[in-house]
Amino acid sequence: MGESRTELLAWINDLLQLNYTKVEQAGTGAAYCQIMDSVFNDVHMTKVKFDTKHEYEYVSNFKVLQHTFDKHKIDKIIPVDKLMKCKFQDNLEFMQWVKRFWDQNFPGGEYDAVQRRKGGGPSSASARSPAVGRSSAGVGAAASMAPLSASRTPTGRLSSAKNRAGSADAARIGDLKAQVTELKVTVDGLEKERDFYFGKLREIEILVQEQLETSQGDTDGECIKEIQAILYRTEEGFEVPPEGEGEDDEQYDDETF
Repeated sequence: MGESRTELLAWINDLLQLNYTKVEQAGTGAAYCQIMDSVFNDVHMTKVKFDTKHEYEYVSNFKVLQHTFDKHKIDKIIPVDKLMKCKFQDNLEFMQWVKRFWDQNFPGGEYDAVQRRKGGGPSSASARSPAVGRSSAGVGAAASMAPLSASRTPTGRLSSAKNRAGSADAARIGDLKAQVTELKVTVDGLEKERDFYFGKLREIEILVQEQLETSQGDTDGECIKEIQAILYRTEEGFEVPPEGEGEDDEQYDDETF
């Protein structure tokens, strides 16, 4: 099973130093291009546009990505038409594949994403040329995606592991914050609903008291007494508030709710 949306976003933002909030934002093609650059360090990043607004710019980015796939003989079809629509499910599935490919082929070490986007020279990853050489000779079918483990140094593996751990922690924190916000909204709604119905019951209670004061013991008076008994009925452990408490409570009507 692939990574979740939050895990992928944390990984992308950490690796590429971006501030993506949705997986759909990868539909411009720019992030996919730079992820591949972090592996091979030979993508023409000067041709990749991150600040895009039009589809023709998306197409240009995906042309760069397709060129990289062809150059390194990556046997994976890029569903450009679907990805460009920036739909969640299509980009989630493709990004999960990209993440698996990256996990198996990233040579390790530091990758200066910002400098590469500025058109800078090879990052520190360029020292990993043996890994790039093997990739150029042919990464192989996407189904196999053979890992370039021989080029990974202990330091590179340690750095990659730390990045993944930090990304997972950030994703968990983000999920917990979202749950807290959702619970606060739910509690606020329940409190409003409670006050709304309390206001209605209080109005009925006052009306019943007034009717009892004016009734002469007729049938209607008995009915009102029964209504009053229901209003004052309590359960075990429930304490009746002191007389007069809540008299000044704000009243709610159907329109304010």
